[in-house]
Amino acid sequence: MDPASLIPTPDTIPAPWWFFEALLLLTFFVHLLFMNAMLGTAMIALVREMRAQPNDPPPCRDIANTLPYTIAFAVNFGVAPLLFLQVLYGHFIYTSSILMGVYWLSIIGLLILAYYSAYLYKMAADLPPITRKRALGTSLVLLLTIAFLFVNNITLMQTPHIWPVYFNRPDGTFLNLADPTLLSRYLHFVVASVATGGLFLAILASFRQKKGDPGAAGQLRAGMQWFTYATVVQIGTGIPFLFSMPKEVHQLFVGGALLHTTFFLVSLITAFFCLYYGNKEKVWPATFAMAATIFLMVLVRDLARQAYLAKYFHPSDLEVVPQMSPLFLFLVILVIGVAVVVYMLRLAARVPEEVR
Repeated sequence: MDPASLIPTPDTIPAPWWFFEALLLLTFFVHLLFMNAMLGTAMIALVREMRAQPNDPPPCRDIANTLPYTIAFAVNFGVAPLLFLQVLYGHFIYTSSILMGVYWLSIIGLLILAYYSAYLYKMAADLPPITRKRALGTSLVLLLTIAFLFVNNITLMQTPHIWPVYFNRPDGTFLNLADPTLLSRYLHFVVASVATGGLFLAILASFRQKKGDPGAAGQLRAGMQWFTYATVVQIGTGIPFLFSMPKEVHQLFVGGALLHTTFFLVSLITAFFCLYYGNKEKVWPATFAMAATIFLMVLVRDLARQAYLAKYFHPSDLEVVPQMSPLFLFLVILVIGVAVVVYMLRLAARVPEEVR
């Protein structure tokens, strides 16, 4: 069977495709910042909890207080890029979601349980260590499971030649476990979250250091160590991830296409600066280098998706039927929403630490 015959006819779009492409890249970049901070700090906290002695005070009050916030922001800022992905690639992501429909729909329940477990961990500061570990471990396992399901869906939407499996597995329980990029892709993004989580903790410590907190210097150093070591591992997982892609895709990034190779090489340079400033424990230069690396990798990821689907589709193929009033209304609501989020963050920052 020709896989192309299984691809639905795409809907029209109300504005040029590059407009939605830019919004997709921007919103996904913001989502990655929150998502990585959420997942990375949770993993770091679990390591600290496992190392703590039974009579030690809770070692991760800072992470316990911020984890529910980072989960909330990661989820809310994840809605926009998913919507823009559906605008441009809806006929691919809807099909892949149907193939793994049981698991895809389960994400809502898993996320609710993860969120409640994070709150339980926040409120368990005065409870036995085993209770804290169980609450945090439950939240982390659920978040990692959700991440695995997302990676499955993304790999499945990019490989329409797999879709005929539906006729043998029409019950919505298919996972793309045979995809050669699945494990390396998953590990690459999970390790990236540890690096971002360490840097996020270092940023929080730098603010406390300015307020004269005597323990902040040690927390800053620990956060930068997590950031630096995880970045090294991330680079190590990125290499097999790149070369596990089909030959016609990964060759684009190693000299096969100027744009693809340029973005990839520049991302390696910014990753080097991450290591350099991380080793020097320079928080803000490392932050800028990390943000630049993440954004460049978002661009690389998007180019790779287009290369995967090149023989089937490109967003420029979408028919444009101008509808300016809904687009204008969307932009107005977007600006209002961002303003509300900024206002809420300012209010949250004013809440005393012991009340959070």
